[in-house]
Amino acid sequence: MAKFRSSYVCQNCGAITQRWQGKCESCGEWNTIIEEAAALGIGGAVARRGAAGRPFPLEELAGAARPEPRLITGIAELDRVAGGGFVPGSTTLIGGEPGIGKSTLLIQACAAVARSGGRVVYVSGEESTAQVRLRAARLGLADAPVQLAAQTFVEDIVATLGSGDAPKFVVIDSIQTMWSDAIESAPGTVSQVRGSAQALIRFAKASGAALLIVGHVTKDGQIAGPRVVEHMVDAVFSFEGDGAHAFRLLRAAKNRFGATDEVGVFEMTGGGLDEVPNPSALFLADRDGGANPGAAVFAGVEGARPLLVEIQALVAPTTLGTPRRAVVGWEPSRLAMVLAVLEAHGGMKLGQYDVYLNVAGGLRIMEPAADLAAAAALISSLTGASLPRDAVYFGEIALSGSVRAVAHPGLRLKEAAKLGFAKAFAPPLPRADGEGANIAVQPIGTVATLVALIASSAVETRAARASAPARSEVTN
Repeated sequence: MAKFRSSYVCQNCGAITQRWQGKCESCGEWNTIIEEAAALGIGGAVARRGAAGRPFPLEELAGAARPEPRLITGIAELDRVAGGGFVPGSTTLIGGEPGIGKSTLLIQACAAVARSGGRVVYVSGEESTAQVRLRAARLGLADAPVQLAAQTFVEDIVATLGSGDAPKFVVIDSIQTMWSDAIESAPGTVSQVRGSAQALIRFAKASGAALLIVGHVTKDGQIAGPRVVEHMVDAVFSFEGDGAHAFRLLRAAKNRFGATDEVGVFEMTGGGLDEVPNPSALFLADRDGGANPGAAVFAGVEGARPLLVEIQALVAPTTLGTPRRAVVGWEPSRLAMVLAVLEAHGGMKLGQYDVYLNVAGGLRIMEPAADLAAAAALISSLTGASLPRDAVYFGEIALSGSVRAVAHPGLRLKEAAKLGFAKAFAPPLPRADGEGANIAVQPIGTVATLVALIASSAVETRAARASAPARSEVTN
């Protein structure tokens, strides 16, 4: 008969304590510690201490590397993030906000793989098979030979997957609903999530099936459950998006078989998630046709893919004692740094203004190369000067006021030229980086240079507006 020992486990970080307490000392969260029971077999740990191990053969570091075979789903954006397809026997953890489209993307992937041949199994712990069928029918995938199940008992799931032909593609939605009879705790607790994930990963390694596990996220956007699960799996994907926009981004935070900075772009439609092969054109499709101050186009790079997006800024006089600083789609700390540099090295007095910054399309920018575009949008809004509509901006701003070079400048310039842009404001580039782009590069070495260029444009604009009534009077 098994003995049970109670322990108190934080459901946020997985830290274990010997008594209950209101605040976790490891992560600082309140009311996340729950009592759990761990099974100890009779003499299990003690017996293994005295057991003699068996030696196993070791291999040399040198040797021919074999390329891993890939399972192609047929969804190009998903395969791109996975590194060219999923490796058989690998386990991928996908997290995202509720309703973002995780289940929709995975049922589309299951249907695509099943139509190409092989056994595909979709196990749902949150929905019934009838609900999954309704979603498949709405997406036009009802004829795909995907095997469905609504089950949460891990031992039964593993036994079912192991019967018959070995599965090619398996989806578990979600890991927080799974439970094992060997663990005395409720589903969703740290012990159950860890034990269930270990059993499923062990099956995937033994059978060669590509396993995709859906994970819930916390209020901070992190995948819920113990961090050890993210170390156990081979890849961790994050499905991001704003409910107010139709765009969805799939990022790879970890990938043992590919790059970790790739991104896939999807558009949510009535028929499911559609791939976006040219996201730059899509993000700039709703760009205002007029010349409005405070809008700059940033030439960014997500992974190996260039991406152009509009950065919008509004600088308005404040009525508050402390000016507001609001930012959407960018790091607030970087906005504060750019504002400080503009004041210290650009002569821009922003202390009496509210500042609002927005990345159009719901995209979240992670790289510091957006500093120059954000600064240009802020200067343009403050001075009232419209930026050239055929120009893009990229460059990292240092605290000294200088503009530093960024990675992949040639890739950014070629994407801008392909979309019809004729000029780029960027840090000084080596000649080799600008070759073949067919676009004029205006070097910007310091923030003061950028301020002078935009300010002179503002003076010319005001002069043109002042002379316009005089010319009309002469004509009349």
